[in-house]
Amino acid sequence: MKKKGIVREYAEAIVLALILALIIRTFVVQAFKIPSGSMIPTLLIGDHILVSKFIYGTRIPFTDKKILIFREPRRGDIIVFKYPKDPSRDFIKRVIGVGGDVVEERDKKVYVNGKPLNEPYIQHTDNDTRPIGMDVRDNFGPVYVPKGKLFVMGDNRDQSYDSRYWGFVDLKAVKGKALIIYWSWDGKRHLPRLSRIGRFIK
Repeated sequence: MKKKGIVREYAEAIVLALILALIIRTFVVQAFKIPSGSMIPTLLIGDHILVSKFIYGTRIPFTDKKILIFREPRRGDIIVFKYPKDPSRDFIKRVIGVGGDVVEERDKKVYVNGKPLNEPYIQHTDNDTRPIGMDVRDNFGPVYVPKGKLFVMGDNRDQSYDSRYWGFVDLKAVKGKALIIYWSWDGKRHLPRLSRIGRFIK
């Protein structure tokens, strides 16, 4: 009888822990791993991050509706979202324009509502500028961002597949805001990047 009681206690503790983990993952925070270099230098391949899932609202299970919305995404936020062309994949980019904004890029410089955007976080790896009509990488727009949509770009500006190419992100597709790097692994050197652990993402 005593042995059965102990087994039951362990089983209940495990079930409770699983339920709590599921609730936290669904409504509070979720872990993501950075698979590509589109957000370099802000985020590196092998960074493991925590994403706040409640700041933009708590999603009602099995629906696209959200409740308890603290705020909507703002310019400069780094967000995780469902890739519009394939919702089974998650992308991470920086918000450049929100609903009502007009976004354009001229010779690698981004303008929002006619004003140059201050972007100390970006990097360019290609000194060549692609002319208007050849490619949207360095010159595009002006583009009006509809209400309920976001225009996003990667910080590794010359190596990012983003809204310049595939359009807007629906607010309903946003999973959360990137918060902190909790682990980072350098796959080439097979070493942890200890200096990045605990770094807030901005």
